[in-house]
Amino acid sequence: MALLNMRSVGVAFGGPPLLEQIDFRIEPGERICLLGRNGAGKSTMLKVINGDLVPDSGEIVRLQGLKVALVPQEAPPGLSGSVYDIVCGGSGETSRLLAEHHRVAALPASMHDEKWMKELSRLQDALGACDGWSLHQEADKAISRLSLDPEADFETLSGGLKRRTLIARALCHGSDLLLLDEPTNHLDIDAIAWLEEFLLRGGPTLLFVTHDRMFLRKIATRIVELDRGQLYDWACDYDTFLERRAASLEAETTQRAKFDKRLAEEEVWIRKGIKARGTRNEGRVRALKALREERRARREVTGAVRMQVTEAVASGKLVVEAFGVCAGYDAGKTVIRDCTTTILRGDRIGIIGPNGSGKTTLIKTLLGELSPLSGTIKSGARLEIAYSDQLREQLDEDKSVAENIGEGNDTVTVNGRTRHIIGYLQDFLFPPDRARSPVRMLSGGERNRLQLARLFTKPFNLLVLDEPTNDLDIETLDLLEEILLEYSGTLLLVSHDREFLNNVVTSTLVIEPDGLVSEFVGGYDDWVEQRPTGSGSPAQSSKASPDKLRPKKDAPRKLSYREQRELDGLPARIAGIEAEVAALEAERDRLHSEMADPVFYRDDTTRVVEARGRLATLESEIAESYAGWEALEETLRSLTSLDGKR
Repeated sequence: MALLNMRSVGVAFGGPPLLEQIDFRIEPGERICLLGRNGAGKSTMLKVINGDLVPDSGEIVRLQGLKVALVPQEAPPGLSGSVYDIVCGGSGETSRLLAEHHRVAALPASMHDEKWMKELSRLQDALGACDGWSLHQEADKAISRLSLDPEADFETLSGGLKRRTLIARALCHGSDLLLLDEPTNHLDIDAIAWLEEFLLRGGPTLLFVTHDRMFLRKIATRIVELDRGQLYDWACDYDTFLERRAASLEAETTQRAKFDKRLAEEEVWIRKGIKARGTRNEGRVRALKALREERRARREVTGAVRMQVTEAVASGKLVVEAFGVCAGYDAGKTVIRDCTTTILRGDRIGIIGPNGSGKTTLIKTLLGELSPLSGTIKSGARLEIAYSDQLREQLDEDKSVAENIGEGNDTVTVNGRTRHIIGYLQDFLFPPDRARSPVRMLSGGERNRLQLARLFTKPFNLLVLDEPTNDLDIETLDLLEEILLEYSGTLLLVSHDREFLNNVVTSTLVIEPDGLVSEFVGGYDDWVEQRPTGSGSPAQSSKASPDKLRPKKDAPRKLSYREQRELDGLPARIAGIEAEVAALEAERDRLHSEMADPVFYRDDTTRVVEARGRLATLESEIAESYAGWEALEETLRSLTSLDGKR
């Protein structure tokens, strides 16, 4: 039986309908991707399904008791409190009790007096009575999996951490239908990979909006497209969808051309004058009126963005050379360590790293905006830099779209050609009325298009793009890829869009969790294949430019006495770590089992606090043991390989 059934649903906001009498069913277990151009109404449709928006017409039939959770594109206004408060729901008696219990249990040991013990006991009894421990367990699991700080203030978090918090909230409440609006925006690659794994592991029925093509290919079992108010169900994988949609649009173009030709012929006929008042002629006039109405009601396909870059005079062959660079904002907070790279004219460099790892700091250091704490940086000659920041802070919120482009002028010069601002903005899908609107009224996708339009009015030979793919629809992404591939200058690209990296960059700078910067040839998939499995990297490519990264034949040599002793002792050390990990995991599983029982929380409260602290320590020790294990195995493989060449 369908979880949800939409029948003849219509929604409009004064202009053409966003949803025009659509029918749609969601069956249990489906993972449906909703595609469409920016502004097509995808977010509106999710709000209608979630019950946040009442449709103008039609009905929505939901399965009795259906639980629906929506993770919106932007954090809802007014959300406040700790991450734990938000994840637990922030409303309802159970959520309130959990948040209060979490706050009391986290108080320092100096406050663990008799009054504290009574309050903790009262909260534990209340949670036991309303079965709140299962929600507590799910909240802890989601917070841990998404690497969140439960005590952090939600309002002070970055966009990526807010998105993680909202996803954790949706996951921990056991929803039957999960609605995700651009879930990968602002998430780093590790978080995206974890989310993919969770959804593929048997998560809830899913309806999601995304422009991340790799995420779409891995997750979707069905694709529906919202186009000009109509919903088209393709029921196929993404690559097949692209082929079928292209064929459908071609057939539509042919059919409309025939229609327009017929209408034009009838218009010529009627203008010549009707020679006789026969029944046939009257019928032909009525048919012409019907044709005119049909043409008037037609909704044209949204045009494609037309963009072109203005390239400056070529820079020198050397663009940037960094040697042993450490970067940060003071000596006590080093963010980037040991960055050594050579960027030459024409290189397209992707920069990968977790949120907060220092990608923007690395860019500013390479561009000379931030002085390195140590090491040296040499910049090339004749550099003309264009920089698009992640937060679009270069846009003035209070000025209109046109004013942000023209900076007081009515025209812009692109590739030596002077154009009126309104005409130029239409290339980026801003109609005249939208071009005169203030920037604060724009959606995320429109802001991104405006940023690109502003960027491409100035000549440059070094282009720096920080998260350019956020909120862009797939058609615009494809065009941006083509533009960057044709661009002959140098590109520095920060992105978590794995397919975009694969298609555009020639090498990647990867920032590890400890701040160390390594360099690899190729895009994301190439990095996955080349990256070391442990902390001991077999290829220290961070110390070489792409030209120096061609594989070289290792000269055979004998193991030294120290290496031979290390080789002989490694199997025993690995076996010891295996036993240590097994013991740690057994203790962790035992603690999890104990803490899942509500009776556990009615015992001595000191034991509860100690158990939670011990559990956190165990998770850290297990992670460290695995890292050491992988490093030793990599060393063993390396030394065994050398031993075999003797």
